[in-house]
Amino acid sequence: MFRVKAPDFDPAAPESATTLPVGGAATVRGYARELIRRHRRAFTVLISVQALVVIASMVGPYLLGSLVDRLNEGADELRLGPVVALFVVALLLQTFLARLVALRGVMLGEEMLADLREDFLVRSVRLPPGVLERAGTGDLLARITTDIDRLANAMREAVPQLAIGVVWAALLLTGLTITAPPLALAVVVAAPLLIVVCRWYFRRAPSAYRSEAAGLAGVAATLAETVDAGRTVEAHRLGRRRIELSDRRIKEWTSWENYTLYLRSILFPAINATHTTVLGVVLLVGGVFVLQGWLDVGQLTTGALLAQMLVEPVGTILRWYDELQIAQVSLARLVGVREIEPDAGDAELRPEGREMRADGVRFGYVDGVDVLHDVTLTVKPGSRVALVGPSGAGKSTLGRLLAGIYGPRSGRVSLGEAELSRMPAERVREHVALVNQEHHVFVGTLRDNLRLARAGAADPELWDALASVDADGWARALPEALDTEVGSGGLALTPAQAQQIALARLVLADPHTLVLDEATSLLDPRAARELERSLSRVLEGRTVVAIAHRLHTAHDADVIAVVEEGRITELGQHDELVAAGGPYSALWRSWHG
Repeated sequence: MFRVKAPDFDPAAPESATTLPVGGAATVRGYARELIRRHRRAFTVLISVQALVVIASMVGPYLLGSLVDRLNEGADELRLGPVVALFVVALLLQTFLARLVALRGVMLGEEMLADLREDFLVRSVRLPPGVLERAGTGDLLARITTDIDRLANAMREAVPQLAIGVVWAALLLTGLTITAPPLALAVVVAAPLLIVVCRWYFRRAPSAYRSEAAGLAGVAATLAETVDAGRTVEAHRLGRRRIELSDRRIKEWTSWENYTLYLRSILFPAINATHTTVLGVVLLVGGVFVLQGWLDVGQLTTGALLAQMLVEPVGTILRWYDELQIAQVSLARLVGVREIEPDAGDAELRPEGREMRADGVRFGYVDGVDVLHDVTLTVKPGSRVALVGPSGAGKSTLGRLLAGIYGPRSGRVSLGEAELSRMPAERVREHVALVNQEHHVFVGTLRDNLRLARAGAADPELWDALASVDADGWARALPEALDTEVGSGGLALTPAQAQQIALARLVLADPHTLVLDEATSLLDPRAARELERSLSRVLEGRTVVAIAHRLHTAHDADVIAVVEEGRITELGQHDELVAAGGPYSALWRSWHG
């Protein structure tokens, strides 16, 4: 007999590729209850109308049962006119209400899906930047695309249909019990088979679907990394290795796909066998009871029809419950961001001053491997501090800790005695901003791009911000000035213009401390010089921590910190460090040949 087994590799392996949490059962149930509460009126209307649909569908079996009884009693005239008229009215009512239920169900699903998308977006943008950086693009893309797509079908159909199926089955069972109580025993006879198979299936299905989703996220991550680093892959001839990695990830994912298919291949035949058992027992038991005179033929006819009608709602419940097993995994991945919350009371944490301090800081990207070792540094308000050192020494990592993007593994990074890692990201950005080579122009107008920093900024304030970074000239020359569409599909801006927009946002946000990670290093020399003049005006009067990959940036700093192998080995001004003949002096001599 052909049999598909669960993959023999570690099921948790694909899931471990992400640092974003997957929501626990309590989080998923809590969010589901919240969604239902938001839309309780629509749910009530949907269930009420569905109850009318089921009642209308039961008119036919009862009319047929009454006709059979009258024939069995030897009636000479059946008077079919009123019976047919009542049946047609019930059928029309059922058709109209069923269409209304389908429409309202889809609308309800779309409303819930819109809420889910909005909730996920709001929660995601509020996550600490370090959390998003460590998660990587693959997991984020899988959650935003694949998980949303999987949930779309569940929200549009599974949730409404499951509610409809439960009401439908309950009313049919009630009708069967009222019409012929002995025939209701048929359901009890068939129930054990269905219960055993469903318990077997649903014990395995959630973890299998979760691993399948994690496997797909692993595929997405591998492909995204390969595409993003395409030139590096070509330069180092890593193509074969990346293809092998992609093949392995795809094989793991398809193994879980095959396993979930195997689970369904057991479940669905068992459901069909249950339906056959119910109808067979109804006819067998009903026939015996009719022969004994305990039931009449009309009751048996109505009961058999109601039992046959149970096939559809039970199938609907199990089919959409199975769909919800897949959706539950995607929902858990989406609502997992709700489990990343600041500690109680941290929302009220505010700096009392502008002095920035790092005290005994240790930090690493991988457990047990530190990049920074016992780093201590004080940045006075209004001063300029340059972080210099060889590549890979930990300069950018220290800069990101000072910007509040990462939290230290041990030690403390504080601003005005308030610990940065405990403050909400929005609060940190009010005081400290990181400026690096990465810049982004969002799809929309130039005005919308600037107002990302301050939503209520008036047009004169926007022009002042552009003027402060020498960007007002080209901005006024745009076809529609601030109303010009920029970004993908709109006007293409040069890298220097995009960086000027980023600097103008800084002017509008007005943080008192800036961490610079060579914001102009990716521009051509002429554009870099122009932008540095703009940047100097933005820096005026602010505290600046500059990560200096080029030593001319450090020359005029108030304090230079030399970072080597994750430690600060020298601290002082340019002239005294050059005179000391230490690591900075060696870097300076190598820089100047």
